[in-house]
Amino acid sequence: MKTSRVSFAAALAAGSVLVLSGTAFAHVGVQPVGEAAKGGYATLNFKVPNERDNASTTQLEVNFPVDQPLTSVMPQDVPGWTVNVEKTKLDKPLTVHGKQVNEVVTKVTWSGGKIGPGMFQQFPVSVGQLPENADQMVFKAIQTYDNNEVVRWIEEAKEGAAEPQTPAPVLKLTAAKGDDHHAGAKTDEAKNAEKDAAGHGHDEAADHGSDTTARALGIAGIVIGLGGVAFGVASRRRSA
Repeated sequence: MKTSRVSFAAALAAGSVLVLSGTAFAHVGVQPVGEAAKGGYATLNFKVPNERDNASTTQLEVNFPVDQPLTSVMPQDVPGWTVNVEKTKLDKPLTVHGKQVNEVVTKVTWSGGKIGPGMFQQFPVSVGQLPENADQMVFKAIQTYDNNEVVRWIEEAKEGAAEPQTPAPVLKLTAAKGDDHHAGAKTDEAKNAEKDAAGHGHDEAADHGSDTTARALGIAGIVIGLGGVAFGVASRRRSA
């Protein structure tokens, strides 16, 4: 009897872990490939797990935040899936790289494929220019199954509160890096200065070497000359 109770308790605990794990981790999420720096461009992966044992996911709809418009959104081709990109005209055009942008992407939908039970699929998207004055972006997603069930991952987490039942995918933005080009220019200047210094030192060494060689040759010439004079005097004395 005691053994049965222990077995039942263990099974219940294991089941609870699975249920809690499913609630905490099995939801649509978004992660950058590398970093998503403020004001920069990034590739994002929308990860979609299938939470059902008796149905397959057949559609994913991702809504882009209208208050943080992205001027560039390019989905990567996913075999077996058809992608549809929806754009909306802006009330006030944006200026990006000196050009005016009148419309932005507000929704991307993938359909026609299938994510079976116990499987997941990633949907990559290249995006930019990311906001410069925000720490995160919220992408509300809608997941549709082939049994017509629809799960809306649109709840935004509140600070200090527990995670929502169906949380919206959140992209964390990292601090913008320094001006690499400017830093590179400084580095080049430093390198040029080092080269100039090295070249100047080389010239000085070469000049010093030339002076030393000239002096040595001059002394050698004097010695040879003195030797010749001495030889001539000795020869005259012998003749006399």
